[in-house]
Amino acid sequence: MSVKPITNVMSVDVEDYFQVGAFEHTIPREEWGHWPCRVEANVERILALFDTHGVQATFFTLGWIAERYPHVVRSIVGNGHELASHGYGHHRASHLRPDAFRADVARAKALLEDISGLEVKGYRAPSFSIGQDNLWALDILAETEHRYSSSIYPISHDHYGMPGAPRFPYRPQHCPELLELPPTTVDWRGRNLPAAGGGYFRLLPYAASRWLIRQVNTRDARPAMFYFHPWEVDPEQPRVKGAPLKSRFRHYVNLSRMESKLARLCADFRWGRADQVYAAELQK
Repeated sequence: MSVKPITNVMSVDVEDYFQVGAFEHTIPREEWGHWPCRVEANVERILALFDTHGVQATFFTLGWIAERYPHVVRSIVGNGHELASHGYGHHRASHLRPDAFRADVARAKALLEDISGLEVKGYRAPSFSIGQDNLWALDILAETEHRYSSSIYPISHDHYGMPGAPRFPYRPQHCPELLELPPTTVDWRGRNLPAAGGGYFRLLPYAASRWLIRQVNTRDARPAMFYFHPWEVDPEQPRVKGAPLKSRFRHYVNLSRMESKLARLCADFRWGRADQVYAAELQK
């Protein structure tokens, strides 16, 4: 008797190259409008890739992008993908006070729903910036009628992470109204290894990333939650000068290989939208 392959969650954090956390101290927000926009073409490139491989995905989209390029939102939903929120201005949740966080996520949700005509259920904090010190953000997400979050990464990292958090979907004890969908990790000798994509996917050989996801699908018998950004398929994007060497390395490493690796990933696994893969859990 054959076992049906697990459907994993494919997700895209829709932001442009000048908005990333790596350059937050190099490019002020008030200068974003002066940089050439490349998110439109890059999203279309991703949509074409997903169409080729029959992939459905969740697009965590910045309100700042949606407000200026509403046709990007319409292209996403028009191709059958889930629209979710990445907040409005790409502020780390850990850098905002509760009132400012509430205003940011409410503004983004309203914009995305107005443009798409659909309910926005999900939210992902920029740079996975919800952790032990700001779990109050989950309560605000529930108050603003989000139904799930994918914002707590159970790893140790110099910018984010909550290593003691659950590895698989859960309802936080203090906020059971919200479902948390953690980015994927693999338990290796008591340590959580990142296996969810992003810079790790560009840095590691493809075989290593494939092995990590297969471990989750076979050993844990769970779906994986993978993510990447539109700028990662764009090796010809403008180079940002003045950023620290570590930040530039993280941002630019192996951009030229990303699209071909994504194509292999799309072909090697089954992929779906977060709201559909976790439909049963969201209804509880």
